[in-house]
Amino acid sequence: MSNFEDANAAWLEGYRAGMSDEQVRKNRSGIDIKPLYGPEDWSQDRHLADLGFPGQSPSTRGIHATMHRGRPWSPRLVVGLGLPEDYNQRMRSLYDMGLTGLFVAPCNSHMRGFDPDEVEPELLGTCGTVISSAEDMRVCLEGLPVDKHSVSLGCTAPHSLSAFMFAVAKQRGIPWSQLTGTTNQSDYLSHFTALHMFFRIALPGQRRLMLDHIEWMNREAPRWNCLSVVGQHMQQAGATPAEAMGLTISSAIQFAYDLIERGHDPDTFLPRFSYFFDISISFFEEIAKFRAGRRVWDRITAERFGAKDPRSRRFRFHAQTSGVDLTRQQPLNNIARVAIQAMSGIFGGLQSLHTDSYDEALGSPTSAAAQIAVATQHILRDEAHLDDVIDPLGGSYYVENLTNEMEAKIEAVIQKIDDAGGMYRASETGVVQNMLGDSALDWQNKIDSGEQIAVGVNAHKLPDNPADRPPPQERLDKDRVESYLSNFATWKQDRSQGAVQKAIDDLARACNSDDENVYDRVVKAAMANVTHGEICATVRQELGNGEPLIVP
Repeated sequence: MSNFEDANAAWLEGYRAGMSDEQVRKNRSGIDIKPLYGPEDWSQDRHLADLGFPGQSPSTRGIHATMHRGRPWSPRLVVGLGLPEDYNQRMRSLYDMGLTGLFVAPCNSHMRGFDPDEVEPELLGTCGTVISSAEDMRVCLEGLPVDKHSVSLGCTAPHSLSAFMFAVAKQRGIPWSQLTGTTNQSDYLSHFTALHMFFRIALPGQRRLMLDHIEWMNREAPRWNCLSVVGQHMQQAGATPAEAMGLTISSAIQFAYDLIERGHDPDTFLPRFSYFFDISISFFEEIAKFRAGRRVWDRITAERFGAKDPRSRRFRFHAQTSGVDLTRQQPLNNIARVAIQAMSGIFGGLQSLHTDSYDEALGSPTSAAAQIAVATQHILRDEAHLDDVIDPLGGSYYVENLTNEMEAKIEAVIQKIDDAGGMYRASETGVVQNMLGDSALDWQNKIDSGEQIAVGVNAHKLPDNPADRPPPQERLDKDRVESYLSNFATWKQDRSQGAVQKAIDDLARACNSDDENVYDRVVKAAMANVTHGEICATVRQELGNGEPLIVP
């Protein structure tokens, strides 16, 4: 031991001599980062308690025994552009490149709850695909193997986008029980606190709609991930990585208690919970965030909910490289940022991965940039072989110590939310919003002061080079938009107006009933050719408009 202590003392003396004016370094979550980690920071005696083995509690090393070696992560890309036929064409080309998971990102007019004939035509298709009906969804998915690969939907309450997909599956003769995918925007609390554009129905109504959606999916489409608890919105709104994980788990706790109050056994719904996270460029911090989050959730499912099914403790998550870290300046640098973020998520043990296109800081991705984003994942898996070893950083003094530190930070956030009455109450009273705002301001101050380097923004600036700029954002041709709107008007007129009105009346009645499932009526409305805007208008009228909380 004396040799170790002598060597350590000698190193420390040399380090201090060379770093006499060094400032304390902290990661984004506020954890002090030492220059060197060793046996004093983590002991092998804690192996079973802190790490265990993949697929076993405490889940630190992954939720499956084989992890990426036997279950490769699913490469995904957010695709949302233009009209339904544009989406279909882009997805077909990406499938040819090896993309195995669909992601449907609807137009912002859809996310705000409107049909295309209710907004300015110039807005259509610029930030997502125009999808207003089951017919639009049919065109989007034409020829795509939705019965073989999972589909992720940017589908907020009242979840008409998923209803359109189920209507299309019925048309194609695909049993609902065969479909796999995720309603990845079902977490209304993340919208209320961090993404106001998606929040369009009053908070109590959103709560009911999500719970009805979960109950319907568990009954009719048991392979579907009906709840995606979204940490991405929290982190992109300013939360530190530890805060984002703590708030996300607090949301999951709230949803679980709500379902238990409705009489459901935790083992009937927890296995279908999934998560959606942001991956910042804070490389080791993000790895530790995911490892610690798995461990915390593993413990909570047993201690709080008494879950017995091993699948209930699985912390299954999709992650997306962070657009917040991308820059408009020197945009080609974003290719490196995305690759680093993706590696962090892979080492953190994700189940599916979206890599941003380098030009997303400027607008919707161009096709060439999207191809680079997909190829980045292939390079990391097939050339760098990042799927060869399970949890390759496990046992690192630094990573294990940082995982423990992140776990403590995450648990402190969960305790704060518990003390506020749970996530619903903490969101309703502004506790969460204030946390996000404080952290966002702190980070921006660090960027503005130069304490945090952003290459090309506040350091290492270069003259603007036109050759580095991506091609102009693809825009819809006005004639095509006018043609779509004309066809949409004709389609609406040719529908069975009696069937449409009956479906709308049934939906309105369900909203005011204590024992009817509202989402069941949304699905029936989709099959009766009721439009998205009509569904949203009906639900808004019966359950109230969404008004996000504004905190001082």
